[in-house]
Amino acid sequence: MTLEQAIENRTAQVAVVGLGYVGLPLAARTAEVGLRTRGVDINRGRVANINLGISDISDVASEVLAPLVASGLLSAHDDFAVINESDAIIICVPTPLNKTRDPDIGFIMSAAEQIAPHMKAGQIFVLESTTYPGFTREVLAPMLEQASGLTAGVDFHVAFSPERIDPGNATYGVRNTTKIVGALSEAGGQCVRALYSAFIDQVQVVSSPDCAEMVKLLENTFRAVNIGLVNELALMCHKLGLSVWEVIDAAATKPFGYMPFYPGPGLGGHCIPIDPLYLSWKLRSLNYQARFIELADTINTDMPTHVVRLVQDALNDRGKAVRGSRILVLGVAYKRDIDDYRESPAITVIDQIAEKGAVVDYYDPHVPHYFEEGTRHEGIADLSDLESYDLGVIITDHRAFDYADICRRLPVVVDTRNATRDVRAGQDHIYLL
Repeated sequence: MTLEQAIENRTAQVAVVGLGYVGLPLAARTAEVGLRTRGVDINRGRVANINLGISDISDVASEVLAPLVASGLLSAHDDFAVINESDAIIICVPTPLNKTRDPDIGFIMSAAEQIAPHMKAGQIFVLESTTYPGFTREVLAPMLEQASGLTAGVDFHVAFSPERIDPGNATYGVRNTTKIVGALSEAGGQCVRALYSAFIDQVQVVSSPDCAEMVKLLENTFRAVNIGLVNELALMCHKLGLSVWEVIDAAATKPFGYMPFYPGPGLGGHCIPIDPLYLSWKLRSLNYQARFIELADTINTDMPTHVVRLVQDALNDRGKAVRGSRILVLGVAYKRDIDDYRESPAITVIDQIAEKGAVVDYYDPHVPHYFEEGTRHEGIADLSDLESYDLGVIITDHRAFDYADICRRLPVVVDTRNATRDVRAGQDHIYLL
């Protein structure tokens, strides 16, 4: 029986390495269509919870996870030995930046090292973790070959398929977001197409892993550069005494040749602040400067500092200094209505304001606490004591916030998201980005 046949009749077995924001939704989806799926994660607490049917990922409800675990279609493990029992292995581990803002591929390398001893002929390996063009072909495939003694493209297949998870998106999920696949060989491409077609509506095969890697970087570079443009527009409008929000809304009435992007306090999340720098890093090794990417990164990275300047200005207008003021940050998730605070600009804003001597608290209904460099930070329990603060900063425009009430009870509000657009009372003490 071929692997394609095994996938079609649901006897093929899948392993998903990394059960975070990307891996767990993927593992749940493969199990939903009847493919026995084993998740592998080094976080033993997460493994234990998944095997109890408890999800810590907002895009996978425990009510969805628990029946899949109970049926035996999905299980979690902290032992890579289950790789040997699997036909398809999908790698979904983090690829952050290091302290010098260069790519950190250590999680992929570690996963590959632990996978390799359990490889066997006939398997397919798909990397979904973002990396630079050429990594799958030049690094991952040779590493698996050397460790196993097998030949990629002959004895086993290797491909790259960019993850396209958008946390909190109620419209597009794993099933209905087109999957891009680039394999080392044509046969590998067809095998991976068959795998993903079993649980995703549309699958498109491109010519190589390098092309698929570049697709992912283009998608997020497009967003990072355009957000950088409107963030700089916000800085220019501030100098000119204009509302950047009014300018963008008016421009958006044009039905062609324009797509609205919106400014904010900085970039957050697992992709947009990070992925473009994988591309610029790769290009530097080829003696090429990715100027748009680096300029956009500079502007976006400086936005939290601009927010802090707005806080200073707002307090100064009322004869108060930042030092000694009580300031409340509203929202630390990187975007609306989710619990993900990775790379969130809110954390930078909090740190910078605290460094200036303010007493800083935060409230986020989705993030009761967060960790920064191993330190746990607790949010306040509710907004019952708003009147005790000198200023509030809206970083994340959660729908759960009552903005009219917030603006009524706080003496000054700095709004980085235009969340107060519909608030009528108290406009004189609202400072927009």
